[in-house]
Amino acid sequence: MAEPRPCGGDLLRIAGAIILPNLGGLYNGSLTRKHLQNWYAHLKFPSFKPPNWVFAPVWTTLYAGMGYGSYLVWRDGGGFSGDAKLPLLVYGTQLALNWAWSPIFFGQHNIKGGLIDIVALTATAGACGVLFYQVNKVAGLIFVPYLAWLSFATALNYSIWKLNPESEQARIEEVQEEKPSSSQKAK
Repeated sequence: MAEPRPCGGDLLRIAGAIILPNLGGLYNGSLTRKHLQNWYAHLKFPSFKPPNWVFAPVWTTLYAGMGYGSYLVWRDGGGFSGDAKLPLLVYGTQLALNWAWSPIFFGQHNIKGGLIDIVALTATAGACGVLFYQVNKVAGLIFVPYLAWLSFATALNYSIWKLNPESEQARIEEVQEEKPSSSQKAK
């Protein structure tokens, strides 16, 4: 038997669940853009690093999927007080770890800290996917591409960390601090 079509209230809940993770993504995207040219571009990268433009559409899609999955678990698991309580708590935890990565990696220029965060994130997202699957199989399966991307992103973060020892990172920071900004040049 086919599931009933969502009513207006369900559509608003779905939209909210999809928008929520993307809000953190929007903030982190603006933070990332601030550091692409003045810090990130000066790092050494592995050969498998994709072009920078790839990240925004991938993350937008993944955030939308995990948001929809959270709605399915909330709906089928009895909301925040039913069987969905633990899966949604783990979802919130992995989302917080996800949102923390950009401020650590880009905001603090802390490649090793980003690596520690993304390893914890990947483990938590894996647990979330399993817990989601127990409530709603589709919601759990939505986490498969997310986990694949996190695995790739972890390998990328690890490679950047290995290619850019802390002494090299400090040198990049010093060079960037010595360069006058465009507003300083105008004075």
